Amino acid sequence: MRIGLARLVLSIPAPTLLRPSIQHIARHPRYQSTHATSGSGAPGTASLSPRWLSDVKTRIGKCIMFGLDPSQTKEAGLILQEMVADWRELVAGSEGFLTGKGRTGLFRQQVVWGEMDSMGHVNNVVYNRYAESARVNWTMNFANVLDPLHKAEWMSLMTPKDIGLILRSIKTEYKFPMKWPDRVTVLHKLRDQPNSDTDHFMLDVLILSEVHRRPAARCVEDIVVYDYKIGGKARLKPFMVDKFRETFELQEQAKEKYGSRVRELLNRVRELEQSSWDKVDAKEDMGSAAHG
Repeated sequence: MRIGLARLVLSIPAPTLLRPSIQHIARHPRYQSTHATSGSGAPGTASLSPRWLSDVKTRIGKCIMFGLDPSQTKEAGLILQEMVADWRELVAGSEGFLTGKGRTGLFRQQVVWGEMDSMGHVNNVVYNRYAESARVNWTMNFANVLDPLHKAEWMSLMTPKDIGLILRSIKTEYKFPMKWPDRVTVLHKLRDQPNSDTDHFMLDVLILSEVHRRPAARCVEDIVVYDYKIGGKARLKPFMVDKFRETFELQEQAKEKYGSRVRELLNRVRELEQSSWDKVDAKEDMGSAAHG
């Protein structure tokens, strides 16, 4: 059964990535969190509507309907072309999510009919499954693409043999109900910059609808580093800290790079408006209708 509507926040104890007693770990005084350095704050696009991309298309459409000269028409086409080609980078990259090869958790995975509930919407639980699958793939990307030198140790994070990762909690905020047919792209990013004492970390999750080209849901995952040999919390291995720090720096660079691109794009749209329908003494080009 579907629970609630868009923007409902679901906060539930999650099943472990592997399977020790998560309730015991979360409550035990030994497992108090160590803190890390946070990022540069909210992205420059944080104040924008979640629908900002589609809103821009509507604004450009209004300019086109009003009437543009050839140079303005070319500019409108270039803006639309950029939005189509790079929408994930503009929407997600501007928030610091990495969208390049070896960085995505799920990429354009098809929504299947059976994931919908009786209301015809993707069931709430499915979003958390998307996040879980993407988190495992995000971790495996370090083993297979980003740090193959330590592949075995990255892979062991998914087993109860040595140091492992446990999902302590997940909070999910639903933005709008997805429906079949659609595809999802799911991205993870480190909320804080890890250090040598890091024994837990937070991941932000963005679940994108490919049809609507905007977030369908957002999650926050609290991940514990657990040593199965001693049965207690542990620190990330030094090479993992290095790779996570490198990833965090790339996130910050993406946030700045694509945030700047979004601001530039919005400025270009505003200039197009001010040179067409929003110009002083503007007169709509009625085309052939004006001569009927």
